[in-house]
Amino acid sequence: MWAHESDCIDCKRLQRLAIPSRQRFASYDAHLRNWSSVNTKLATGNFAYLPTMEVISREAGALLMEFFDKHIKIEYKGEADLVTAADRKSEALIRERIRAQWPGHDGLGEEEGLRDTGSEYRWYVDPLDGTTNFAHGFPVFCVSMALQHHNETIAGVCYDPTRDELFAAERGKGAYLNDRPIRVSRIASLAESLVGTGFPSHKRHKNPNIYFYHQITLRSQGVRRAGSAALDLCYVASGRLDGFWEFNLNPWDTAAGVLLVEEAGGRVTDFHGGPFELNSRETVASNGLIHDALLYEFEQIFAGRGLEPLADPREYLKK
Repeated sequence: MWAHESDCIDCKRLQRLAIPSRQRFASYDAHLRNWSSVNTKLATGNFAYLPTMEVISREAGALLMEFFDKHIKIEYKGEADLVTAADRKSEALIRERIRAQWPGHDGLGEEEGLRDTGSEYRWYVDPLDGTTNFAHGFPVFCVSMALQHHNETIAGVCYDPTRDELFAAERGKGAYLNDRPIRVSRIASLAESLVGTGFPSHKRHKNPNIYFYHQITLRSQGVRRAGSAALDLCYVASGRLDGFWEFNLNPWDTAAGVLLVEEAGGRVTDFHGGPFELNSRETVASNGLIHDALLYEFEQIFAGRGLEPLADPREYLKK
């Protein structure tokens, strides 16, 4: 047995499956380094919640990987809105761990809804952000957890088990990727920026984001649509994206990622520049330097000014 495996939740789960750790992790050495950092520096650092949150999110991530690449049962919550057995088991595991550690806390999760006892603490849990990706074998998804105290988010983690990347932040203590501090990018021009967005899995015909996608594509270096809002926010926090926006996200989609962006030096607002609120359904996040430019473009689009027409495919065929 490897030296750390008697205490590593990820490896214990793999042992029960009789799968050698070196065959499951894309890089066992990286996994070992990450495990060591979580269980030394972060565990002994001045963090109130992150050490336990990281252990829980890694355990949930290992569970998700048991289902990934297998034939999984897919159900539908609504029109084109997927839910899998992995969602349900991941959330059940996370809630069980939270209750064991903090029995007096409330929780809101995507699958099981709200547990409200009037506590001043509330957890926001997305057990599998990127369900559609997951169900199709597209490796962009994560576990997202955040904790609020008196309506202020004080801690958050997002764990991507396919890359063994754990993004973590506590209020006032910075943002981290696998124990390394992260900061937003320094790109100051929208024309030179790479930004991200997302589209809903249902009622797409009622969502106006295709107009925003088109206009911002023409005014930036590119717009990426990866299918996990939580990871998109993490990528803004770590400088991989310079900005992100999306309509109608849920609190469990954004709670952890928004804290990460803020702690990494970025800015998050609604579409009109007002304070971001978990229930506002409007999310604009950026490195801060391109934020006003994004908001200006949104103002123009909402007003119907300066809209570039879509290219006519019939004209393309004539060439």
